[in-house]
Formats: sequence, C-alpha cells, structure tokens
Amino acid sequence: MTKAKANPLAPEWLEVPADLNALSAKIWPSNVSRTAHGELSVAGVNVGDLAAQFGTPLYVLDEDDFRARALGVRNALEAAAKSIGTEAKVYYAGKAFLTTEIAQWINELGLNLDVASGGELAVALAAGLDGGRIGLHGNNKSLFEIGRAVSANVGAIVIDSEIEIERIASAAGAQDKVQGVRLRVNSGVHAYTHEFLATAREDQKFGVALADVPALVAKIRSHRHLKFLGIHSHIGSQIFALDGFVEAAKRLIELHAELLAGGDVPELNLGGGFGINYTSADDAPSLTTFAAHIAVAVKRECEARGVPVPKLAFEPGRVIAGPSSFTLYNVGTIKEVLVSDGAAPAVRKYVSVDGGMSDNARPALYEAEYSATLASRNSLAEPALARVVGKHCESGDIVVRAEYLPADIASGDLLAVPATGAYCYSLSSNYNMLTRPPVVAVRAGVARLVVRGETEADLFARDVRYQELQHKNRM
Repeated sequence: MTKAKANPLAPEWLEVPADLNALSAKIWPSNVSRTAHGELSVAGVNVGDLAAQFGTPLYVLDEDDFRARALGVRNALEAAAKSIGTEAKVYYAGKAFLTTEIAQWINELGLNLDVASGGELAVALAAGLDGGRIGLHGNNKSLFEIGRAVSANVGAIVIDSEIEIERIASAAGAQDKVQGVRLRVNSGVHAYTHEFLATAREDQKFGVALADVPALVAKIRSHRHLKFLGIHSHIGSQIFALDGFVEAAKRLIELHAELLAGGDVPELNLGGGFGINYTSADDAPSLTTFAAHIAVAVKRECEARGVPVPKLAFEPGRVIAGPSSFTLYNVGTIKEVLVSDGAAPAVRKYVSVDGGMSDNARPALYEAEYSATLASRNSLAEPALARVVGKHCESGDIVVRAEYLPADIASGDLLAVPATGAYCYSLSSNYNMLTRPPVVAVRAGVARLVVRGETEADLFARDVRYQELQHKNRM
C-alpha cells in the first residue's frame, strides 16, 4: 500500500497508517489478533461468531488480559512499596467496570475492592468479598449506605465532609463497632487532564481543604467508635504526567507528619488515576514507572521529616479494565461529507454504527479520543478519514472523532473500538430507549456471557402505565 496523503481535516496527532490492518499492542488486549482472512479473533474466538451469538453492540472482555493486568498492577505497587520498606494495599476501583463476575476475579487475585455507592457495595458483597477488603467512597453517602457498610465490616469508609464524621460514628456506635475511616483531602495539585477528571482542585465537590484537616482529624479521634487510618487523595483521572503524583506525595507527607503528633496514622492512600493509551499517538507511562516515582517521592519526603514510611494504599481502575476490552459494532449507514469551513475542501466519511453514546458516553462527556478498526475482514483499500458516530438523535453522538478506516468500509461490516473496558459499561444508559449491550468474557477459546443484553421487556419493566395496559389487555 502506498503512503496516502493526510486529510487536512485530521487532527495533528493522527497519522495516516502504513497498514490499516495492523493492530497496535499499545491499545489492544493481548489476546486479540487477526485470522488469515483478516477477521479479529480474541482468545481464539472470532468476532463474527461473537456477533452471531450475542449480537451487537457487544462489550468483549479478554479475561486473561484483565487478570494479567490486575495481577501486574498489584505486583508493581507492592514491589515499589517494599523497595522503601513498607507495604501496599491495592484496591481495584470498581467504578471503572464492575460486575459480580469481575468482583470475583478481583477476589481471587488478592486485590481489595473500592466501591463508590450502595449498589457497588452490594455487588462486592454478592461476589463474596470479605468486608475488610472493601473501601467505600462517595461525597454524599446515605445513612442507609453507611449503616450497611458498618454492618458488613467494611475495612475503610472514606470521609468526604465534616458531617460524615458524626454520621459514621453514630452508625458504628449503634452497632457497637469501631469503624476504620480515611479523610479525603484536596491536595491542591492540578493534574493535567480534562477539567471534569481533575479531582484535587479546591473548587469541586470532593474532599476537604488541607487547612481544615487537623481539626477534622481531631474530631475523628474524639469518637471511640472511629479509627483514623490516614488521609486519602485522588488528584484526577487519565493522567500521564508523573510530577502530579510526586507533588501530591510531597504535600500529603507533610500533612501526614503533622498528624502524627496527635496519634497513630498507619496509612496514606494516594488514590489512582494512572492513564492508559486510547490511540496509537498516546504514550502513557507504565504502571511500574508510576509506582517507582511515587515510592521514591514518599521515601524522600518521609526521611526529610524524620517520620516512618506509612503503609501505602492505591486505587487503580482504568489501568486494569480499560485496555482489556473492546466494543464490537455493526456498521450501518455511511455518508461522505464535503467540509470546506476554514480549510481546503476535504471529505470526511461518517460511519454510523448500531450503538453510540448510550454504550460509550466518554467522548460526549470528556471529548475522549478512541481508535477503531475494521474487524470482520482485511482491506487493501486506501485510508479514508472517518468519524464513527452512533444512532442517537444527538449531533454530539460521536464514538471515534477521527480515524483512518479503509475507503471500502461498507454496511454490514463489523467495527471494533479498543480500550473501552473502563467507564463505558459503567456509564451506559437507555438514551433514546436503546437497550444496553451484553458483556462477554472470552478465555481459552470459550465465550461466556457475563451480563446479558437488555431487551425491550427490560425497558418496560418499571414503566407502571405499560404494565397496567398489559394487565388490562390480558383480562
């Protein structure tokens, strides 16, 4: 294939691929490859067979890849902590991608589980996790959620505001238990990420200001039914820059040392937010690199203040779930649009698929970039700049903003979008009354349904008027 010219409508980061059929290891699960005929295969199962059995859209999870990433992350963080004479407690951030099946994998692999709602807590408990290995987050935890967490002997509840101190102490007292708590702190570190993904800035809903921490910790310590475990920070999500984590560690160790004067502070939770590659242009640091830099910073700051290195806690989610999955779509309508606004006239190909923002809200929410590839066959056609869009009644219903796809892509082809394991299923909806897709785990040549796809009956299950009409018609 000769090198094609770049389309002037393409973003600067998007290069014309030398081979449209190639799969970059940076963004695809480790067990995805192409057959001799060019069809994508995951762990020995062809995508055409997956589409025929389960339909599209379809979330496809490479189970061995997920397990390997979870274990690799745990080992990397534990090794980094050990290198500075301490231990690491690794929580999988369930909000990224959580089902009962996935929670069982996390349990088997020896990770803890971070949940952010009563529903996620219910999933963790249903999967058989011991309460001591669960951490509960949330900026507005209900009294019921707090009471349930205490009843389940959840190892740590993260206090997000002053009012929660009394609420958790009351729930623990009513059950005559001592509840472990962490205090979420806004470190003020402004991680370079999307505005809505930066979670340590002062003007946002999570956590408490650094200046307020000593008084709040004293208040926590005044309650005999609360055990203060340490402070917690989360500077953002999808972060590539190492210096944000290093600066956060510096500020938090300073605060940690100050709190030691008033009592024991056994842990320091540094959160998660480690970025992954969504396109071939991305270059996320490895988790090992993140862990090493954080460990060095923690040790340096503890030595400078003459305090022992605390046990460290982390909450990775995206870095485990994100790269382990892809979404499979069926191509519908295709149109070529001549664009001349502010540039030389050029054509953008609009490729519509049978899903969209209801199964991947991230491009609409965060302007997130994704990649795509023709999944059902090889193609020797020229690259054409395409925009993959969904079927919703929204102009912002974009799945992949810019990608070079074969010019001969046609209705009925299968299209795959990699790195959709984090937050796509979690954020899915029934917008325009679309049914949410199934989730399939593939391992060693076997595809297993993890979450069944919704049906129209599911859409009407909570519609009271519909149920009344159905009942009347049956009479």
